[in-house]
Amino acid sequence: MKSYVIGFVLSIILTILPLVIVLNDLMSKTATIIFILIMAALQFVVQLFFFMHIRDEKKPRFNMIALIFGLVILLTVVAGSIWIMAYNVVG
Repeated sequence: MKSYVIGFVLSIILTILPLVIVLNDLMSKTATIIFILIMAALQFVVQLFFFMHIRDEKKPRFNMIALIFGLVILLTVVAGSIWIMAYNVVG
């Protein structure tokens, strides 16, 4: 139960911080976007460790391997899409 409460509190903090930054215009646009992306990455890590129990497994880490593979596929699709949109010159 303690792990869930810690994860919940961290998730709330990582959600409220970007909201406060955006609503109060405390940073420039670029800094705000970078801050939101960092908070999203931290939120992802908190979700993995506190709610999906990635670290609690004693067997071979097949879940971790599947997660890494999924992230590689995701990054490939996103980077490929951005590349195609940026360099697809019709003419």
